[in-house]
Amino acid sequence: MTIAILYLIAGVVLAWFGGELFVRGGVGLAAWARWPTAVIGVTVAAFGTSSPELMVAIHAARDGVPQISLGDVLGSNVVNVSLVLGLVLSFSGMKAEDSSVLRDWFVSLLVPGIVYALLMDGWFSRSDAMIMMGIFFVWLLVVISHARAHAAAQAAPAQKVPLARMVGCILVGLILLIGSAQFVVHGGTKIAAALGWSPFIVGAVIVAMATSTPELATTLIARMRGHHDVGLGNILGSNIFNVMFIASVAALIHPYKVNLPEIMPSLLFGALTTLLIIPGAGGYIGRFRGFLLLAVYAVYVMLSLDHSAAH
Repeated sequence: MTIAILYLIAGVVLAWFGGELFVRGGVGLAAWARWPTAVIGVTVAAFGTSSPELMVAIHAARDGVPQISLGDVLGSNVVNVSLVLGLVLSFSGMKAEDSSVLRDWFVSLLVPGIVYALLMDGWFSRSDAMIMMGIFFVWLLVVISHARAHAAAQAAPAQKVPLARMVGCILVGLILLIGSAQFVVHGGTKIAAALGWSPFIVGAVIVAMATSTPELATTLIARMRGHHDVGLGNILGSNIFNVMFIASVAALIHPYKVNLPEIMPSLLFGALTTLLIIPGAGGYIGRFRGFLLLAVYAVYVMLSLDHSAAH
């Protein structure tokens, strides 16, 4: 148990330093490219912090159990919003300063409905995966188009930070974030086993939380540094990338049957939590939303516990 706790502590430390470097490099890259910070958050930060889920998807598909990937990304999406963003908002509200955040919020809200519509036949086929990937790349092109239009309207900065330094910060930060997730997964599963928790609870609670460690570190540090759009974009972009791209990768490698009733709770909670973070007047998301999201996460965990007890 002591070793497992040390793994958790090491994971938190790595996540902090990794998130600090990652946010610093991402914000610098946005200034260098004259892109809105929200775009960096929803692309570079989001795709980078979702790398643990991508690794899970590839390995699960190669091992013939791609269902693990769908469960991981759907569960991680609930954790990303209800726990990660809930924790950050409970300390202080956030403000979406770029109008593109509302666009990405709307796409995130559509994701559970798209998954349900495509998988309601009980099969995640390669054609379903290609449709989801097509939607993902259309959204990505819109994001890049917005970024280029923004860059064209901005004057070049008088003094640029060397690109190599910013890319270096991003890469080192990403490596530390991925490492932090591995430490938390290892420590968390050991503690869960010592407490006698079932494999289902380990997966639904511990592993989902662990793979969301990069998002938590990045979002929290971005909020502390005043880069709200990086934090919000990171969560929204991660949720879109998780399902529309990562889950599709696993299905392209190994199509599989889907138990729709089994994934419905995650789809419903995913939609509910996304609804709870729609920016209000002036793009502001208040602290009360954070406490509400944490309450939703508590309900999600309790339902998971009930499901484990029933099986």
